Amino acid sequence: MIGFIQQLRQRTPLGWLQLSHEKSRLLVALGGIAFADVLMFMQLGFQTALFESNTKLHNSIQADILLISPQGRNVLNISTFTRRRLYQAMDVQGVKSAEPMYINFIDWKNPKTRQKTSVLVIGVNPEKQALNLPDVNRQIDIVKLPDTILFDRASRGDYKEAIAQIEQGKSVTTEIDRRTVTISGLFSIGASFGADGNLITSDQNFLRLFPGRQASSVSIGLLKLQPGYNPKQVKAALESHLGNDVKVLTKAEFIEFETDYWKKNTAIGFIFSLGVAMGFMVGVIIVYQVLSTDVNSHIKEYATFKAMGYNNLYLLGVVFEEAIILAVLGFIPGAIAPLALYSLTRNATNLPLYMTVARATTVLMLTMAMCIISGAIATRKLQSADPADMF
Repeated sequence: MIGFIQQLRQRTPLGWLQLSHEKSRLLVALGGIAFADVLMFMQLGFQTALFESNTKLHNSIQADILLISPQGRNVLNISTFTRRRLYQAMDVQGVKSAEPMYINFIDWKNPKTRQKTSVLVIGVNPEKQALNLPDVNRQIDIVKLPDTILFDRASRGDYKEAIAQIEQGKSVTTEIDRRTVTISGLFSIGASFGADGNLITSDQNFLRLFPGRQASSVSIGLLKLQPGYNPKQVKAALESHLGNDVKVLTKAEFIEFETDYWKKNTAIGFIFSLGVAMGFMVGVIIVYQVLSTDVNSHIKEYATFKAMGYNNLYLLGVVFEEAIILAVLGFIPGAIAPLALYSLTRNATNLPLYMTVARATTVLMLTMAMCIISGAIATRKLQSADPADMF
């Protein structure tokens, strides 16, 4: 290893010398690679925000096993099933409790602008802790009052004035489907690609907001298990005990159920994946053009090296050296620019868009692969070059 390092230190950095000789070409190449990296960072960021924003509610639910209708596509397009299935689930060994959760979209008026927008209303039993949200659990007694709700402070829209009043201990009133409701508390889940905001209230208030909805029509069943029981084993027992009108999922499967919907059953999931691929291809083309031009402009020098006894592997190493240098130097501005773009998008949309080490590592590996592939394509002419033909 020490000998290898010494050889590297003694080796003439031909790749860097060739790139730095044409500084304008180098800057153009780095700009192109940075642009490709920004494309990949933004598409991967949007894709992650898509999954995270639409599963925040799922992650906050306090349940070991969940029951949903087989007709449900995701939480925003959830169907209902009969509440009798919750009572039947209690007969299965290991099930400690089974509580209903009600979910539906509804139009409400912004307390300040009075403009209508769609929000997701979540109804829970205030006597049972259904969500792992400290702000909700601390204020859960409030929603026992008629027509009282908790509002998601991270909702998309202009709610600064209303939020400030609520934080000062003042109640804010607005209309939901021509019914006056009082906002008496705040919590935070955040907007998603499917919903601009969320409201949490009691199951009784939920049914008041949706008078056509029966208490027996449940959106999600929340099952908690007794200590020591394996969720997968209890799930198998529930599947054999309950009817075909419910789907039994562990919490991890419930989150995966939502993620798969956005990844496989919507156009937006495909678009973000396609965007990453397009960014990668743009980078390959840009780097190939740079390296191919460099090889062609130095073809006689490479031929001289061949005549001196250097083999193709050595010459390929020079081109790959250039590719790696371009990848590393181009990645730096390509990783810095998305920080500002993430912040801008986050402030405008309230989506969870942040730079992560895992994403940066992924894009760096893609950049390295992009440049190496370009280098391999650019060296095809170099490998077939005959020194006798060059002079």
